[in-house]
Amino acid sequence: MTRLLTGIRSGLKTPRYWAVLLVWVASLFYVLFQGGKTSLMLFVMISVIVLYLIVLGISGVRLTRGTRQLSTERGQGTVLHAGEQIKVRLHFSIPGFLPMPYIIIREVMKRHNGDSWSFEESVIPSYRGSGTLMFQTPPLERGRYYFTETECVSEDIFGFIEHKGRFHVPGQFRVMPRTVFIPTWKLFDRNSPLAGPQTASAASRKETTQINGVRDYVYGDRISRIHWNATAKTGQWKSKEFEYDSVPKTMLLLDATKAHYGSDAQFELAVSTAASLLEYGGRGRMNMGLATLGDTFKLFPPSSVQGDRQRMMHHLVDLSADGYGKLLPKLEQNARFLPAGAFLVFISPASGQQVLDILRWAETRGMSSSHIRISSGREKGVEGWGAMLASRGTFACSIQSLSELPAALGGGRV
Repeated sequence: MTRLLTGIRSGLKTPRYWAVLLVWVASLFYVLFQGGKTSLMLFVMISVIVLYLIVLGISGVRLTRGTRQLSTERGQGTVLHAGEQIKVRLHFSIPGFLPMPYIIIREVMKRHNGDSWSFEESVIPSYRGSGTLMFQTPPLERGRYYFTETECVSEDIFGFIEHKGRFHVPGQFRVMPRTVFIPTWKLFDRNSPLAGPQTASAASRKETTQINGVRDYVYGDRISRIHWNATAKTGQWKSKEFEYDSVPKTMLLLDATKAHYGSDAQFELAVSTAASLLEYGGRGRMNMGLATLGDTFKLFPPSSVQGDRQRMMHHLVDLSADGYGKLLPKLEQNARFLPAGAFLVFISPASGQQVLDILRWAETRGMSSSHIRISSGREKGVEGWGAMLASRGTFACSIQSLSELPAALGGGRV
């Protein structure tokens, strides 16, 4: 009964409903005052049409139900990264047996920052009232996406009245930041001259008997360290890499201050840099943490657990450049949460005195620090920034694109 009243109320707002109702009333008066077979047949035909329109209005697309499947080119359930597309398969079913010429499906997908995309397609349903809509999204950027209510629009077979219905099918997914494979990071190479104090101290730590991988042979390695199977397969001398009794802690400090970034692409590069370093730490089972300096200070302690690393990546998915003010006071207010003696990697497009203040503050807490500067290519007065930091014993590099990161970390110059 409620559905009937709702359908009637919505129908009364449409001028075409009034037109059909007036025709039916006129045919009724024609039967009452004229009589005869002709008027009766006309009244019956109009009544059948009106009954069809009423039933279609209170049922039909208003009771549509559906299911949604999301998949990527690599298959269903795979992790989606920025720049990739997602395939959407929406199956809908309309209860009843009344015929419909077509159905227009409107889908709206929204991003966590408010951006939205609309998809509209017409589908001819089967005689059972079911159909499938398939479409592919454009290349998506980092973020959290979800689908709003799906709208169905249809007309009766005569084209008199338009009927609308809505149904909601949950569909949420995350798009991870772009990442690049980092084969090596010279700051964590014991034999590299770029290694910082923390790495140098790590070189004297005792090794365990647990093999952590295979590396290139270094002159002076004992014969017992040679990995004979890998040497035979590659044709080059390979040595065993053992785990140490403790892994140095590393903190990634990501600047999310809005005024420091000239464009959204520059901030996306900073986020992708942090995500790539997290993946590097995951492959090496390093104790790596993340801190973001945005509107609020968010910190994830260094950990080598995969679950903790996934939480850091999910935080990067939702991160926005919404910070303001100076950076050093935020660090000083939350200094108790930062592990003393950790290796600090500052990711920011900033340079100058405020960065020097942060690096000096890190030194007072016994931290070895480095600076990865996110460059837009249009800054002035920063040509000697990397050389100046290198003279202080601080590793620094500058990148304008994500593809430059592996070379920069592998020993590239500013």
